Amino acid sequence: MLNQLLAHYLAAPDGFDEMLDAARVPRAHWRALLANLEHGAPDLMRQRREMVRHQVRENGVTYNVLADADGTQRPWDLNVLPLILPHEEWSGIEAAVIQRATLLNKILGDVYGKQEMLREGLLPPALIHGHAGFLRPCHNMRHHDDIALHFYAVDLARAPDGRWWVMADRTQAPSGAGYALENRSIITPIFPDLLRELKVQSLARFFRTMHDSLVHWGRLCAASGDAPAPLRDGAMPLIVLLTPGPRTESYYEQAYLARYLGLPLVEGGDLTVRDGVVYLKTLAGLHRVHVIMRRVDDEACDPLELQSSLLGVAGLTHAAMRGNVLVANSLGSSLLESGALLGFLPALSRRLLGEPLKMPSVATWWCGEPAALEAVIGKLDRLVIKPSFSQLPQFAVFGQDLIGDARAAFIADLRANPNNYIAQELVRLSQAPVWKDGAAPGLQARAIGLRVFACATPNGYVVMPGGLTRVATGPDARVLTMQKGGASKDTWVQARARVELHRLQKRSITSADLVREDTNLSSRMAENLLWFGRHAERCDNIGRLLRVALNILFNVRFEQRGAEWPTIEALCIWFQLIGAETKPLAPGALPTAIFTDAEIESALLLAVVSPGVPGLARQQQQLHRIAGQLHERFSVDNWRALNRLAQPAVLAGARPSQSEVMTILDDATAALMTLAGFALDGMTRDLGWRFMSIGRRLERLQFQSVVLQRALAMNEDGNLDWLLDLSDSIITYRVRYRAQPEWLPVLDLLLRDETNPRSILFQINGILGTLNKIAQTHGACGEHLLGSLKEELIALDPGADLNHDNVMLSDLLNRIQLASAALSEQISVQFFSYTDNGQHRNRTS
Repeated sequence: MLNQLLAHYLAAPDGFDEMLDAARVPRAHWRALLANLEHGAPDLMRQRREMVRHQVRENGVTYNVLADADGTQRPWDLNVLPLILPHEEWSGIEAAVIQRATLLNKILGDVYGKQEMLREGLLPPALIHGHAGFLRPCHNMRHHDDIALHFYAVDLARAPDGRWWVMADRTQAPSGAGYALENRSIITPIFPDLLRELKVQSLARFFRTMHDSLVHWGRLCAASGDAPAPLRDGAMPLIVLLTPGPRTESYYEQAYLARYLGLPLVEGGDLTVRDGVVYLKTLAGLHRVHVIMRRVDDEACDPLELQSSLLGVAGLTHAAMRGNVLVANSLGSSLLESGALLGFLPALSRRLLGEPLKMPSVATWWCGEPAALEAVIGKLDRLVIKPSFSQLPQFAVFGQDLIGDARAAFIADLRANPNNYIAQELVRLSQAPVWKDGAAPGLQARAIGLRVFACATPNGYVVMPGGLTRVATGPDARVLTMQKGGASKDTWVQARARVELHRLQKRSITSADLVREDTNLSSRMAENLLWFGRHAERCDNIGRLLRVALNILFNVRFEQRGAEWPTIEALCIWFQLIGAETKPLAPGALPTAIFTDAEIESALLLAVVSPGVPGLARQQQQLHRIAGQLHERFSVDNWRALNRLAQPAVLAGARPSQSEVMTILDDATAALMTLAGFALDGMTRDLGWRFMSIGRRLERLQFQSVVLQRALAMNEDGNLDWLLDLSDSIITYRVRYRAQPEWLPVLDLLLRDETNPRSILFQINGILGTLNKIAQTHGACGEHLLGSLKEELIALDPGADLNHDNVMLSDLLNRIQLASAALSEQISVQFFSYTDNGQHRNRTS
């Protein structure tokens, strides 16, 4: 069986193989995994691969590919087989990463401090002062415990001789740790017994240490800065994760980490600087921020001091300089990502640490040095040329690819702009197995690289026992990049004898620290929650209307349709499901344009499956888009339901059949009911939930008002089953009356029955009740707009007023619809257009 597994596994003759030694014998730490694969038939491995893909889709794990024209999100590519590293080898990697992080932190402190390395000639001034990432406003910035580099990642590659080499340092806003954690959570159910057998180390302790360290420095920041309101004894500092927003490549990871660590995920607009102090703009007021864990690039962090950008926070540099906020990593840390520094690190290590580097960097030459430039040109075929500074637009160039005039032109550019280039030795990457299905399933070899992560603590650096293994797209790939479709692996590090690691002293939560409300809910987050509620309800409304209309269209001949069909057609026109290019009908009006059955059916089918027109598919995309802004607010189970719903069944090519379309609509309705169940039974009734609830109620109120206005205008003899079906109330009606629907009981059920979740009165009661809850802490907000209309609704005389041709009833519904729109606008102005009016928005520490 082993021979069959390895039948298509080609060992590299001039490279290192992670799984097999030179004699093609499995290495000791891989044997347990290979034995597991031997005992599993190819069908089992196909199931495992599908489980991984399914879990990635269910969890919504994505990596945004910004080069795509439409900016679509690409599902995260996770291979089912891990990379395994024995503890003896890992101990060497761990020690080298700790040393390197310590060295880079000292260099960063010196470059932005005394600059002794420049004066001693250990660093060329042109390399530092000519670097666009050197931020002069950050000179002499204060750092608690002399830590400027709080998070560090390093890209490693194994050379053909088996040694690990450093390919690049990631010091600005290192990404990938969250993806590594997600990889482990997905792979663990695939190989639970194997993980225990191999004693694979857990990743959770690393993230606890990360969080505890930020809390420690947040308290120091609160105590040592010059802000007027320090933390009270035992209080927790406010730590936020600053993201560029949903369009950034690794937004999923940022939201995942924020949820895992329990941090508010904020954008630049959520923060403001007042008197040198950073505040989070929340519905409860301005809350002081003590630590910013950033994913925004250096130059974009502060549009006032650095570079104009909508992603940053004006005045952030000044606040950090005064010590009132800790920015992790420190502003200006992108300087260390320059590949030009690699060649100077050995001497700097001996000078600053008194020891040689434990792990060398790949051989690197900075062309800004004349001797290095000539050496690079002399052996160009064996090198890869890269930009010296990350801000430069050049791409990596392989010297062996340059021939003729292109080679001459490139050398001329090197001589003209030598400071802009570095050259690195071209290293053949090691390879590891991936599982491939097909006619001959088995193992295939792919080049891999390893990104390792470290975080600073008050007692030194700690390394994550694992990392993000990146996998090349094909057997001949020379570079590893996620932007061009690269895959990933879980990284298994085997444990040594159990060692108790130092843990920061934890405080105990007292009764004074108990929390019953989300006091850090930002205005932007509250607005997104309200619109999430509205979009979820719109999906349900549109899906139910399409189902009602298509049921009649498919099952009732034109000449047999009752007086209700023109009304249903009018509703489809109003919601732009038919004739989207025409002006919607006014309330109560019947369609003036006559559409044939074929035209109506074609339009409605398109509205179900195509996001290019108004309808269910487009609404599902909008729901998913707004949900992407709320990733850290929802549970994993909630997200799985969202992802199932947000993947509309767009049927390419042939026209969908009637059964396919009705199945899509039924599945969408069921998924939306699952989402509603999460909202009603799985979410805490905090401030965020209240805004989401108001959004759902407002949308349902407006929809029901429109539907009932049009129903009142139809012929008295029209069938009312469709109206009850559309309002999800037909079962209630049948149980109560056991008779054909009539106007009086139908209108009573849909207008005034406060026990019916679809009635007008139920929505108004829900909105007013929620607004009253919010008013207890945030002041009144437009309750009067619906209060008087509620009284009118209650005062209706069922015997006299609840009939199909009542003009006053239709007018009341119209006024309710307009009032709900006015209330929505009032909420937006009061809560989402942030102004510090001093009435409800006080600053808190």
